[in-house]
Amino acid sequence: MKNRHSWLLLLRVCGAVALLIPTLFPIPFPVLLTLSLLAYLLVGYDVLLGSLRSLCRARLLDESFLMTLSTVAALALGEYFEAVAVMLFYQVGEWFAGLAVTRTRRATAALAALCPDTATVLREGGAVRVPTEQIAVGEILRVLPGERIPLDGTVTEGVGEVDTASLTGEPLPVTVGPQDSVAGGTVALNAPLSVKVLRAYEESTVQRILTMVEDATERKARADRFITRFARYYTPAVILAALLVLLIPSLITGEWSVWLYRSLSFLVVSCPCALVLSVPLSFFSGIGAAARAGVLFKGANAIEALATCDTAVFDKTGTLTSGAPCIAGAVPADGVGEEELLKTAAAVLYQSNHPLARATVGGVGIPEASAEAVREIAGQGVLATVGGVTCAAGNARLLAGRGVACPEVAGTVVHVARGSEYLGHIALTDALRPEASEVITALRRAGVRRTVMLTGDSEAAASSVAAALGIDEVHAGLLPEDKVAAMERLLAEGARPFYLGDGINDAPVLARATVGIAMQELSEAAASDAADVLLVGRSLNTLTAARAAARHTRRTVTLNIVLSLTVKLAILLLSSLGLTGLHTAIFGDVGVLVLAVLNATRAGRVRRR
Repeated sequence: MKNRHSWLLLLRVCGAVALLIPTLFPIPFPVLLTLSLLAYLLVGYDVLLGSLRSLCRARLLDESFLMTLSTVAALALGEYFEAVAVMLFYQVGEWFAGLAVTRTRRATAALAALCPDTATVLREGGAVRVPTEQIAVGEILRVLPGERIPLDGTVTEGVGEVDTASLTGEPLPVTVGPQDSVAGGTVALNAPLSVKVLRAYEESTVQRILTMVEDATERKARADRFITRFARYYTPAVILAALLVLLIPSLITGEWSVWLYRSLSFLVVSCPCALVLSVPLSFFSGIGAAARAGVLFKGANAIEALATCDTAVFDKTGTLTSGAPCIAGAVPADGVGEEELLKTAAAVLYQSNHPLARATVGGVGIPEASAEAVREIAGQGVLATVGGVTCAAGNARLLAGRGVACPEVAGTVVHVARGSEYLGHIALTDALRPEASEVITALRRAGVRRTVMLTGDSEAAASSVAAALGIDEVHAGLLPEDKVAAMERLLAEGARPFYLGDGINDAPVLARATVGIAMQELSEAAASDAADVLLVGRSLNTLTAARAAARHTRRTVTLNIVLSLTVKLAILLLSSLGLTGLHTAIFGDVGVLVLAVLNATRAGRVRRR
């Protein structure tokens, strides 16, 4: 692709040189004609081929056909410079578009770093290091602690924790074991894993992200589809109008050459290249800007829809809460003091890097007693000797393995035992995302008039979060179908809501919302297919980046449409009345094209607000 672009650029430069020679040096007419035709072919051969292909497919009235018709007519009139100049500046506009697209693709391709270039595969004769692209479905990978899992697969051996933050933004690691699925791009933390490959490199989660960005512009937004339909009717209408400009006055006045020139000017300026290039480019640039901020729009239609949303609807757990646990309370067993429970837990967990351990120690402080013989059991907890007694801090399975009975407790808890004595448990909860309040305030400034929370949590927990964040409405204790019903009511009221959720259970309401925005594992097909926008990152600030990109892109598209149509209609009218010549027509066509394309690239420079 790079060689092809270099070759095309060389042809354009040669064509421009051939165009300039007759303007700098007096040359005989045969040489002038030869150089002009050479310059025309060098600059516009791909447009001519496009017209020929359209002719073979019976698609006569597209943009390439209009460009070819107008420039060939200019050549027939002896306006060689104008003919080549129109084609050259049209290609300059195409070059601007290609430059912006290349920049966007280069930025979004940084996501490919999530997939390692090589991986360790268990084959006959032992473990071998091979390129990731050469690994087949069904092969067994060996992933050591600290390594990134190269491809999507299923764990066949080993129990450990996986950091999914690179894909989901979730700071809490996920404990996996045999038969559990893991996504390529995530990181094995504390234990070696054997993973059976489920998807080849081309179908992996990371590649799906890249493909989603690359193919996003294929989903036309309403404005983009408007341009396609517009060109379909605009081109034949322009050709008919040009014929009328030629025929009617010529039949009345007999000045065929005068009105042929005016008809030609009419055709040159009527080319809709500014619209056809700048509108898709605006959306593509907006998609690229959002991708660099951690927002993946599935299509241009999602950008336009998000720009017009006036209601923000949120899930609670994992969306407005950060996923970073903190101590919600300590429940000691009978005869045990709360301080004793907390200090014992902190001593056992002090050397562990597990998020629940760090949260517990962070809430208690540096323990007074030191622990010895610390042993961390993946997926269960920590054993350690404190004051000569073996103590345990972890889940119920850890204590059950040591013969210590503990009560069933809902939620996220750390059970603590000293020897065979059960000391109690420590409840942990998700804290509010620190940026949540700021994000909701920013959304209100950006035109969101109403905020709603739909959650399956209890009324008390939901109301507490809503009060802290200033959310207008709360609907708690909802099943997935209840969330869809609530969304239906909002739509029936005339609202245009987007929904931000973080899990597969949100898939139905994501699909029903005007715009569904997901914060979850991209390899979960139900949720990723239902969502229109995917947030990849740890912070809710990506939501404000998405909104800013959508609104900025839509303003850019609207400005380009208004600018192009206003200038073109004015010059078309002047051209048909004979008040302007071909040079002005060229300026009108090329000038509007370059301005529109340059304006479209502004969509790729979105600032968070």
